[in-house]
Amino acid sequence: MTDVVEPAGASRDDLQDALRRTAVALGRAGIPFALVGGYAAWARGAPEPSHDADFAISERDVGRARAVLADAGLEVVEPAEDWLFKAYLRGALVDVIFRMVGEPVTPQMLARSDVIEVLAVRMPVMDATDVLSAKLRVLGEHFCDFTRLLPIARALREQVDWDRLATEVRDFPFARAFLFLLAELGVTRPRV
Repeated sequence: MTDVVEPAGASRDDLQDALRRTAVALGRAGIPFALVGGYAAWARGAPEPSHDADFAISERDVGRARAVLADAGLEVVEPAEDWLFKAYLRGALVDVIFRMVGEPVTPQMLARSDVIEVLAVRMPVMDATDVLSAKLRVLGEHFCDFTRLLPIARALREQVDWDRLATEVRDFPFARAFLFLLAELGVTRPRV
């Protein structure tokens, strides 16, 4: 493993190839995982992201996952953060996350995933409610970009358990504000 060196950028083809290669490698190794983040939202109908691909695994599988991805030709690096590791393929970034918003990735979370064909590879894709919950719980004073979240929420609205989501984000004021905005815009029903 090497230190993190952020590449200048990767093509969409390289990013998609990194996503496919990661999913296939983890799947062949029998490591439980799910596609999460922007590409999970995209697999469910949201706009395609352009920065990175994100996968979730249990912390107990981190060592094996690092080795499996290195064997698959990705460059595995250790960032300063202690909740993920990064892998690169021709400059395309894959984040492999084992703690989301401070909480461990659990077998239950991974089990809620649906197997969906993504870029011609069948893989587990995080439940739409979990995708939106994670995106909302990271909102705060230093990062609060509703413009990226609106198209995702609109695309996923029929797949989200809005009551469960409201419960999960009740202690996060920026997330509650976003849910209020969604109701005002007619994306969701107003909460009573």
